[in-house]
Amino acid sequence: MPTTAATSGLHPAPELTLADHELLVASLRTRLGADSVVQTPISSVLLSADRAWKLKKPVRLAFIDCSTAERRAHFCAEEWRLNRRTAAPLYLGVRAVTGTLQAPEIDGPGARLDTVVEMRRFDAGEELRALARRGALGPDLVDALAAHLVGFHRSLEPLPESQWPRKQPWDWARETIDELEAMAASGACGTCSSVDGLQALRERLGAAFAALAPALEARAQAGHLREGHGDLHLGNLVRWQGSVMAFDALEFEPALRCIDLVCDVAFTFMDLLAHGLDGHAWRFINAWAEGMDEWLGLPALRPFAAYRALVRAKVAALAGEGAAFDRYFALAATLAAPPPRPRLVVMTGLSGSGKSAVAARLSERLGALRLRSDVERKRLMGLAPTERAAPGSLLAQRLYGAEATAATYARLLSLADALLQAGHSVVLDAAFLRQHERAAAQTAADRRGAAFALVHCWASVPVLRARLVARAQHGADPSDATEAVLDGQQGVAEPWPADWAPWVHEIDNRGDEAALDAAVSRLMADWTRNGAGRAAEAPATQVLRKNGGTPA
Repeated sequence: MPTTAATSGLHPAPELTLADHELLVASLRTRLGADSVVQTPISSVLLSADRAWKLKKPVRLAFIDCSTAERRAHFCAEEWRLNRRTAAPLYLGVRAVTGTLQAPEIDGPGARLDTVVEMRRFDAGEELRALARRGALGPDLVDALAAHLVGFHRSLEPLPESQWPRKQPWDWARETIDELEAMAASGACGTCSSVDGLQALRERLGAAFAALAPALEARAQAGHLREGHGDLHLGNLVRWQGSVMAFDALEFEPALRCIDLVCDVAFTFMDLLAHGLDGHAWRFINAWAEGMDEWLGLPALRPFAAYRALVRAKVAALAGEGAAFDRYFALAATLAAPPPRPRLVVMTGLSGSGKSAVAARLSERLGALRLRSDVERKRLMGLAPTERAAPGSLLAQRLYGAEATAATYARLLSLADALLQAGHSVVLDAAFLRQHERAAAQTAADRRGAAFALVHCWASVPVLRARLVARAQHGADPSDATEAVLDGQQGVAEPWPADWAPWVHEIDNRGDEAALDAAVSRLMADWTRNGAGRAAEAPATQVLRKNGGTPA
C-alpha cells in the first residue's frame, strides 16, 4: 500500500460529525461523478462508473469505534491489508480526502479531512448470493470457490498463542442468543416469527461446544487458528473473470477473524444450505477439506455452522427481514440438533467403473463427506493429488504396493470412524476389491451405529480400458490407474458372501452421464423407501461378472 497522508499520521484531520460526513459524501459524489451511494451501519460507499469509494462513518458502535479520524484511517488500512489477500484486483489503495467539506479532493494538497478505500467496482449481480437467488450458481463456481479458499487458507501462518482470541465461537454465539432474546422481548424483531426455541438452542449449542472444547484446544495448539476472513457468507463472495474472490473481510474485530479455519468456511457451508443449495454445500466442504487435509476438523462443522446461522438471523432481525430471520433461525436449530443416524457408504469396483463419479453424486445427495483413496494414498506419500508416478517407477511400486495400500485403507477407516462418531455420513471412494477390506468397513459402521451400504459400480472391460486411456490423456484426475492396473485388479477381486445381499447396490455404469444420474436417483429412491443399509431387490447369490466387472 503506498504511503499517503491517509496512513502517514501527518496533518491530523479535524474531527468530523455525522453531519459533516454526510456533507462530505454529497460533495464527493459530485466530485467523483458517483451515480449512487450505498449505506451500511459503518460506511458510505460511493459508486462511480468503474470505482467504489468507501468511507467509514464517524460513529462509535458496540462493535467498532470510528469516531476519530485516526481510527477511521486505521480501519481503512486494515480493510485494505486484509482484503488484498483474497481480492487484490478489487482493492486498489487507501487515499487521503483533502480540501474542504464542500470541495474535497482525493490525495490533494493540504490537510487530510478523512480517509477512503479505493476499490474497483463490480456488478452486484455477480455476488454469489445474487447468483444463488437466480439459480445461476453452478458446480463449477462451487469448485472455484473451494479452490480459492484452499489457496487463501494455506497461505496463512498459524497464530502464535499470544494472538489467540480470548472469546471463542460459543462466546459469540451465546451473546447473539442473548441479543435475540432481548430483541424478541422488546418486539424489536419486527416481522420475525417467534423465537421461543432460543433456550433449547442455547442448551444444545452450549453442550456441543462444551464437548468440542478439548478438540478445539488441541487444534489451536496444532496451528489451525489463523487470521482468516471472518465473514464468508455468499454476499461477500463474487464471481470475477471466471473465478471467485472473497471480499469485505472483517476488519473491526480481530477475534472474529482469528479463528479456527473450519469456523471460517462454516459460514459459506451454512449459507449454501440457507439458500437451498444443499448439494453445493456438501460439494464445497468436501473439496475444501480434501484440499486442506482438514477432515479431522469437521466434527466441529455443524456447531460452527449453527453459530454462523445465528449471526445471519440477527442481521436479518435487525433489518426487519422476517422471512430471512425465520430461514436462518430454523437452520441454526437444525444444525444444533442431534444429527440423524449416519451412513457409511462403501464403493467397490474396478478402475474406470465410475466409482468416483457415483461417490461424488451420492455425497451431495446424502449430505455426506467423501474420502478418496486416490487422494489420501498420495497424501501419505507426500504427493499432490495430480502428481504422477511413472508406470514401473520405484515411486509407483511404493505408491501402489501392499504396504501403501494397507496404510491407505487404514487411514480411510480411521478418518471415517472420527467422522461417523461426530454424526457425519461418509462415502468411502476406493476399490474395496477384497472382502476383508469391506468387512473392516462394515465393522467400522457397526461400531458407530451407522447404516452400511456397499455400492458396486461396473461396466464392460472395453469401456473400462477406454476410460482409463482418456483419463490418462486428460491428466487432471488423482487416479494413476492404467490398463495394467486394471488387469491386476481382475486377478485379485473377490466376491462378497451371499448373506451380504441386503447391503449391496448395483450401478450399471456402461452409459453416459445422464444414465449415471438416473441410476443414482434410483438408488436414492431405493434408500428412501428401504433405508440406506438395504437394497430393494438384492440378488440371491454373488458371482464374478463374466463381462469383467467385479463381484455382482
